[in-house]
Amino acid sequence: MAEHCTNDRQPTFSKPKVELHVHLDGAIRIDTILDVAKQRGILLPADTVAALKGLCTVSEPATLTEFLGKFNQYMHVIAGDRKAIKRIAYEFVEAKAKEGVAYVEVRYSPHFLANSGVEPIPWDQKEGDVTPDEVVRLVNEGLSEGEKAFKVKARSILCCMRHMPNWSMEVVELCKKYRNDGVVAIDLAGDESMNCVAYPGHRNAYEEAVKCGIHRTVHAGEVGPPSVVKEAVDVLKAERIGHGYHTVEDQALYRRLLENNMHFEICPVSSKLTGACDPDFTKHPLIKFKKDKANYSLNTDDPLIFNSTLDTDYATVQKYMGFTDEDFKRLNINAAQASFLPEKEKKDLLNLLYNAYDMVDSTEL
Repeated sequence: MAEHCTNDRQPTFSKPKVELHVHLDGAIRIDTILDVAKQRGILLPADTVAALKGLCTVSEPATLTEFLGKFNQYMHVIAGDRKAIKRIAYEFVEAKAKEGVAYVEVRYSPHFLANSGVEPIPWDQKEGDVTPDEVVRLVNEGLSEGEKAFKVKARSILCCMRHMPNWSMEVVELCKKYRNDGVVAIDLAGDESMNCVAYPGHRNAYEEAVKCGIHRTVHAGEVGPPSVVKEAVDVLKAERIGHGYHTVEDQALYRRLLENNMHFEICPVSSKLTGACDPDFTKHPLIKFKKDKANYSLNTDDPLIFNSTLDTDYATVQKYMGFTDEDFKRLNINAAQASFLPEKEKKDLLNLLYNAYDMVDSTEL
């Protein structure tokens, strides 16, 4: 079985990178969780970084359900606390700066960090006064202050949850409200076995997003079959696919998405540890994507839970899938082109990459 790589020395690819698929609530620092718990008087089952890390991380291939269960260990510590919500956004940008990321789109469910105006209130919290709307404002503030401090451009994507279709219309309304204040898109995450066609809440939210020009990505084909990807593209009008590994099992769909230059947000280490793909990286669908010159990016997904950094994913695909610096340049340019930035900012990002990569400066490529 191919192990994923860790690289504590020289980064595998030391030039500027673009990351499009990473969850804010899956990228919190362990010591921040301990610190906030202490401040709030919340008793955790572990009181050291090493012990809590053991409870919050997945080190062997598991299932998506087991992976999702890890959030129960710590989300109640951060949710509903204004200072903590802003802090995790700020610290997230700091972490990405250390990883050499020039631009990042970070996603989260505003409802999962709220304790008011949400039904049901998540993580067995008592009702408070932090609404999903205020969560978005706090995250925006943290990201914006992080941008200024660490010189990394950071934008956010708001997630609908498959099992909570009653939240989805509010999510798209928040996307509309904050579209000029850091929010660039809507996402649908959660258990893929829940067919979203059966839930008008999701479909209506995405129809509203299309109507209002809100960008759209959807988690699909991670552990679910190609039919979920087809639904994401044809029903929800997704512009990007989160994961999408199982698309290759439907050749007609796969060819269509290749022809349409659909962007796949690939998370290699995640795909092994959630049981989404064969744990042997030499059999990963990304190898086929690479061979077929598909449009994709490399991403961490949930670095807290996988005990990883972006370099873990880069080192892994270099070792097991033969990725070179040229491949890394190409996928980061693809990521910049597939980003949900306005055209002028996208052009600036592409020019930054072209200059850093010693490539011909042409945003028309």
